[in-house]
Amino acid sequence: MSAAVVEGVQARAALPPDAGLHLAQLQCIRARRVLFSDLTLSVPHGHVLRVLGANGAGKTSLLRIVCGLLSPHQGKVWWNGRRITELREEFGRQLIFLGHAPGLKGELSALENLQVTAALAGVGFDPAHARQALADAGLTGHERVPVRTLSQGQRRRAALARLVLAPTRLWVLDEPFNALDTAATQWLIGLIGRQAARGGIVVLTSHQNVELDTRVPRIELQL
Repeated sequence: MSAAVVEGVQARAALPPDAGLHLAQLQCIRARRVLFSDLTLSVPHGHVLRVLGANGAGKTSLLRIVCGLLSPHQGKVWWNGRRITELREEFGRQLIFLGHAPGLKGELSALENLQVTAALAGVGFDPAHARQALADAGLTGHERVPVRTLSQGQRRRAALARLVLAPTRLWVLDEPFNALDTAATQWLIGLIGRQAARGGIVVLTSHQNVELDTRVPRIELQL
């Protein structure tokens, strides 16, 4: 099954060093079923790529391919003019991937989870900045309790607070609006807009009809 670009940028013959994210003739096969093939698309810096499609269409598989967590059956993923298979750890330091699971240690607090994430990423940790990020996420008063005691929506917000502290150029978010209330949804929309405004790239899926900031350049890909 071929993918359709609803609004996008066509592939370029030559990729400059600041080309952003480029998907070249990707094909994904799972359980002997072709989810998508011949998927070629460029996402410049400062853009959001929104991946649409029914359950089972291959949205999560595509995001995992973009991150290098899943190898495509055919095709390549390029980041700033180089294949991600060549960049390896260097590419990993430039992205954040948030999947369906929040990826938090349940026995640690939200604040401690942010500290662990910063340590693993090799970046400095500012407790005051982290507390402000959690407050902006609507977790005031819940910063120091074990995240296993939080609601599903609160755990999701605690995980998303990583985005505030992350200096990475690429965010890959799988259904990030799940379990968020109206206030948290607007907060996340604002984060995505600011990431694009500073020249970052956001790749996301969402089955919910969430309207992103209309000022943010975006591409929609229908699988």
